[in-house]
Amino acid sequence: MDAIFRRRSIRHYTDRPVEKEKITQILKAAMAAPSACNQQPWRFYVVTDRETIATLAAVSPYSTFAASAPVLIVPAFRTDCELPEFAPIDLSAAVENLWVETAAQGLGGVWMGVYPRTERMAKIAAILKMPPQEKPFAMFSLGYAAREKPPACRYHEDWVRYIE
Repeated sequence: MDAIFRRRSIRHYTDRPVEKEKITQILKAAMAAPSACNQQPWRFYVVTDRETIATLAAVSPYSTFAASAPVLIVPAFRTDCELPEFAPIDLSAAVENLWVETAAQGLGGVWMGVYPRTERMAKIAAILKMPPQEKPFAMFSLGYAAREKPPACRYHEDWVRYIE
């Protein structure tokens, strides 16, 4: 549970590059997520090119900070899977796993919403030259945090209803 509570939105990074081994572990965690009928509709675009990161960060006014990230991952979903209507839900599970493993690897990151904003999806798909059956779901910046945030517990007992 430690990585779950350490998972915080980190928007400021050092210049230190992220080791490829850590990126691979993060992607393994993402791909371990459950999916409808085990369809695994995900694809992950790992961007380390500074110019491409800056271009992607400019797609939304809420993602401009990502231009300083050493790594930007763009999770995408396939529309040619068995149950395409569940693909965005599947990707939500994958991105949460990705984020928790980012914290476990001693890195910081933040999930930036893309889906269902069609204008953002189209811009990102064009920048990354995605095939038509792949749709961008989110952007996730990651790197070594410039500032640490303390772990957070967001449990609210009054939000729980027991039906006994």
